[in-house]
Amino acid sequence: MSKSKQALSLIAALFAALGVVWAQDSKLGVGRPATAEEIKAWDITIFPDGSGLPPGEGAPEQGAEVYKRRCEECHGAEAKGAEDAALVGGHQTLASEKPLKTAVGFWPHATTLFDYIRRAMPFERPGMLTDDQVYAVVAYLLSLDGVIKPDEVMNAETLAKVEMPNRDGFVRDTRPDTGKPRPEE
Repeated sequence: MSKSKQALSLIAALFAALGVVWAQDSKLGVGRPATAEEIKAWDITIFPDGSGLPPGEGAPEQGAEVYKRRCEECHGAEAKGAEDAALVGGHQTLASEKPLKTAVGFWPHATTLFDYIRRAMPFERPGMLTDDQVYAVVAYLLSLDGVIKPDEVMNAETLAKVEMPNRDGFVRDTRPDTGKPRPEE
């Protein structure tokens, strides 16, 4: 291809890209604002203290069934998976040469586990699990690691009270740009 044809192709591609960007400008009437219902469907933030947890409940036994159908393929039997896919174990390995950053070994709040599973799992269809199924899977994983009893039911009240083994393994970020006060020295 000659240099002039290459230059024309480049110019055409730039104009096409500019046209796409221009067409997305709200002044042209393309698209629409999200409805309150659409926004509410995505407003599913769960906070460490448990606020935002939905109604529902689940027990480890139910979670084992859901796990087998929806999680085991990637995370292995009993959530032991490959090194990067393991969901259990890992407590007290963070200072080791090969830390295992599982939810129980690394995360300070059990509510984070619920939030993550609800939003991102299963990998091929994130968000497909019901809230009861998510509570059950969380209960199953926590029970495998001995954080809760094998018959303990998880719901908004009980999950928020779970004390994760690494809850004290973090320090407050006191850099000046975070707006958080420095501890007294």
